[in-house]
Amino acid sequence: MAKKSGLSAEDVDGLRSQLDGGAQPLVWFTAAAVGMEEGRSAKLLAVTDPPEGDFIQVRPTGSKDEMSFSPAELTLEKPPPRKKPATPAPAPPEPPRETEIIHPYVPEAPVKPAAPKPKPAAAPAEPAAKPARKPPAKNATPEVTVTLVSVGEGEWVVEVMQGTRKTVRPTPVPPAAVAQAAKLLTPEVAEIVEGVLNAARAQQQARVEQLRAELEAAQKALEDLGA
Repeated sequence: MAKKSGLSAEDVDGLRSQLDGGAQPLVWFTAAAVGMEEGRSAKLLAVTDPPEGDFIQVRPTGSKDEMSFSPAELTLEKPPPRKKPATPAPAPPEPPRETEIIHPYVPEAPVKPAAPKPKPAAAPAEPAAKPARKPPAKNATPEVTVTLVSVGEGEWVVEVMQGTRKTVRPTPVPPAAVAQAAKLLTPEVAEIVEGVLNAARAQQQARVEQLRAELEAAQKALEDLGA
């Protein structure tokens, strides 16, 4: 079987695009694949980022394991189908043997013992197969992102992303809880959050003063009416 070349950078980009479109294309192992037969097919599962080392995850045909390989160990070149061995033609029947007639007065010649057949040479021991690559852990914890967003007038919401899936949608959070959480983080985060909260306090204080003045004016107008 001719050696297959590995995946190029363009091949890897094309496979990543097919995965993003929902497809799971087939690839084949090259002679460089450790523990795998050259020409065996596999289903592409993922192309991790950054593209370093064994970053291409596949499932070999006929196996349930998920394994990681490098671009040099995989190819897009499908191997040609293997030729079936030709069936040997049946041997022609042996002709009938003629019976040898021995003269009664001539003794038979002594039969020489057949020479011993040479023993076949021992076949060289096959090199031990390299251990199969361990599949990546299936229960790896995905990355979790927690985001706090100020939506104005002292109101805050929090949302949580687990990998690429949004597990907690924007949910209101009390400003006091945000201030307490910020103090447990870095001083820079606490300073930024405190500045936002101070601005919200000043805005609410100005609103209170305005409402108080309007209330006093309404009270005075009520008194002028002789209430």
